[in-house]
Parts: sequence; C-alpha cells; structure tokens
Amino acid sequence: MLPPPPRQPPPQARAVRGAVRLHRAFLRGPLGVLRLLQLLAGAAFWITIATSRYQGPVHFALFVSVLFWLLTLGLYFLTLLGKHELVPVLGSRWLVVNVAHDLLAAALYGAATGIMISQTQSHSYCNLKDYQMACAYHAFLAAAVCGGLCLGLYLLSALYGCCRRYQGEQEVA
Repeated sequence: MLPPPPRQPPPQARAVRGAVRLHRAFLRGPLGVLRLLQLLAGAAFWITIATSRYQGPVHFALFVSVLFWLLTLGLYFLTLLGKHELVPVLGSRWLVVNVAHDLLAAALYGAATGIMISQTQSHSYCNLKDYQMACAYHAFLAAAVCGGLCLGLYLLSALYGCCRRYQGEQEVA
C-alpha cells in the first residue's frame, strides 16, 4: 500500500494588484481642489453656452469647454483612484502630463474667453431696459466670466504643478 501524498499547505491569499483605493491626499490637496473647481467652472461655461442661441465662432468655445471638461474629468478620476500608471507611456510622467494639460487648457480657454467677450460686445445692442426680443447677451456675458475663471484656474494649476516639478517631485499628490 502506498503512503498518502504529502499535504500541501493551502495557497497563500494573494494581494489584489488592481485594487482601487482613493488617494485622499490628492482629494484634500491643492490640485484636487483646483480640479474640482475647474470641473464646476467648465460645466458652468459649456452649459451656459449650450442653453443659449449660439452660432459662428461660439461653436469653437463650446468645443474647447466640453473637450477640456471631459479631459479634466478623466485626469481627476485617474489620479484620485491611483490608476494613472495604467496610461501607456504617459503614466510615468503624470505630473508633466498634468502641467501640459493645464497649459494647453489655459491657452485654449483664453481663446474661448476672447470669443465670448467678442460675442458679448456684438450683442450689447439688446442690453437695453425695454428691449423685448430674445437675446443671448446675458448668457454670453456669463460664459465670458466663466471662461475667465477657467483660464485663471488652469493657470494656477499649471503654476502649482511647475512648482512641484521644480522641487523635484514626480507625483501629483
């Protein structure tokens, strides 16, 4: 009769490599707060434009605002969940990617804000007290203010990222 096979110890429970965890330091840090403010101001910008009667160059401003709102949303959640290392090629340079995103967003929001200021000035004729026709003046004025706020927030975020990079940091949070 053969002896029973040796007992093998039960397999060790492996740590889940792809576990999702919130980076609370990012959420409470300056960049996390700036990203939330960028998302709020960007949403106000494109919702204000989308609900008004727009035409011509305002389409570009709407495109810029929706594009960078979506990109900022993606950056925010990738950083918050700690999954930025999954982004091919760019994951190892996440701080530089964030600064480049912020600088490009600031440049294009500057152009979009200029367009909205121009449209506000061209619709200023209907800012009279007794004007009865529908007019997009107030919507364009609000969008210009939101665009200027977005421009400032993205510049501030880029400046913060540049300061962190200058200090030798590699991580966003």
